Amino acid sequence: MIGVIVADETAAREVPRALSDIRDLALGELEQFVVEAGERAFRARQIMAWLWRRGAESFAAMRDLPAPLRERLAARFTIGSGAPAHVARSTDGTRKLLIRLGDAEEIESVIIPTDGRTTLCVSSQAGCAMACEFCATARMGLHRNLAPGEILGQIIAARRELFAGETLTNYVFMGMGEPLANYERLKRALATMIAPWGMGVSPRRITVSTVGLVPAMERLLAEFAVNLAVSLHATTDEVRDRIAPINRRYPLRALIDACAGLPIARRRRITFEYVMLEDVNDSSEDARRLARMLAPLRAKVNLIFFNPFPGAAFTPSPRARVEAFQAILHRGNLTATLRESRGRDIAAACGQLYAERNPAAAAPPG
Repeated sequence: MIGVIVADETAAREVPRALSDIRDLALGELEQFVVEAGERAFRARQIMAWLWRRGAESFAAMRDLPAPLRERLAARFTIGSGAPAHVARSTDGTRKLLIRLGDAEEIESVIIPTDGRTTLCVSSQAGCAMACEFCATARMGLHRNLAPGEILGQIIAARRELFAGETLTNYVFMGMGEPLANYERLKRALATMIAPWGMGVSPRRITVSTVGLVPAMERLLAEFAVNLAVSLHATTDEVRDRIAPINRRYPLRALIDACAGLPIARRRRITFEYVMLEDVNDSSEDARRLARMLAPLRAKVNLIFFNPFPGAAFTPSPRARVEAFQAILHRGNLTATLRESRGRDIAAACGQLYAERNPAAAAPPG
């Protein structure tokens, strides 16, 4: 069974539970429990199918299991709640889910429909310790890491909010928190997402974003064939030290060199996220530096319009300047796209997630 998981990049407290959340278990751990309960190991796959394919909310609903096993499961485990405390709906179809966890912590997930696909933006921590100046989540600080079941539970919750005929097609770990600072739990969640006995999601449909935790980046791509997005946001250490303090530990040169050495760099493009901040990182010289910096890599750059939040110290770069920045990258033979904001009217756009202990806080303004 799962014991206490050691702290990783951020030392965060664990969630005390009287009953363990069965969604935290890997298949082998559940097989061990089932066998110890006197049943054959294949029952564990049946349970996993109920959890991840059918979204069962109770053990009583698992009708093809023997009644004694269901009773043993109910005595030992709980199934975390999949119902969001509040859902905010944008005029563009985006939906932001405020999910209240078992200890009353709250996180946010976002369903984003675009161009024939529906993407779920998943949180990995309640709050964040990375202190990026352009991100509302940083204002929360780190409350704690999410358990694997809490990460996966966001997918189950999102499925219940889909429209008729709508299906989740892509998953991005770009919600609250730094995914790689919660690596061990992220790893367990990814394993369940990808496994045939779990959700059966193709790794190519999963993107993990990081602000640049170099050792964990290397470990992630050694273990999973997922996509990587690196939050870059600056072309000099001076600026990045200020707006993304992790740069003091892993400076730009070390970060770019590490990206160049990743296995994915030889097969697929690495995506670099770049939030455009007026008069901070959006000059023509910044664009030329970025083009030179990424020239040795198979790189794609997502230029992101800054989404203001209360108390933010920045303003968005004018669209004309962003387009001029993009043109310089194109001339440097880089693929560069403009990421149009979705869900801004419900504070669900990139960098705006900030869970409140009040469901009304997630409601649309006005």
